[in-house]
Amino acid sequence: MGTERDHRHVNSEIPPGPRERLYRRERQSVPAARAFTRRALVDWDVRRCADDVLLCVSELTTNALLHGVPPGRGFLLRLVPHVDDDGGGGVRIEVHDTGDGVPALREPDEGGRGLLLVSELADKWGVEDREPGKIVWCEVGLDGRGCPGGSRELPP
Repeated sequence: MGTERDHRHVNSEIPPGPRERLYRRERQSVPAARAFTRRALVDWDVRRCADDVLLCVSELTTNALLHGVPPGRGFLLRLVPHVDDDGGGGVRIEVHDTGDGVPALREPDEGGRGLLLVSELADKWGVEDREPGKIVWCEVGLDGRGCPGGSRELPP
């Protein structure tokens, strides 16, 4: 299915490092990416805004499969915990693919609501160039300010 690099530190006082995993261009990759994200959030003891993070992962990975990953290729999901300039914590979600094109927000009646959902749930999102392809990313705050759906929590 994929390859996983786990950059956790042994010392629990040091913040956890990024997690990343490669996925093939197949339908099962989206639920697998959600399960991978859920495990990372549990390992990082992140419960607030977890539903928002999981939904953003679903939307970004689905978009990569439908529009960004050429046949025979895959995509990389990278999760990075971070602390904002104002001291709030969050998770940066990155989906790396090798496809052409730049994703853009569409009007809801044009179909494709994925990025619209991401833009509502995330504190910020964007697209960066990579060679080849692009990185579509978003950052979700975990302190309740960045959770439009409220501060729902994962069960322990």
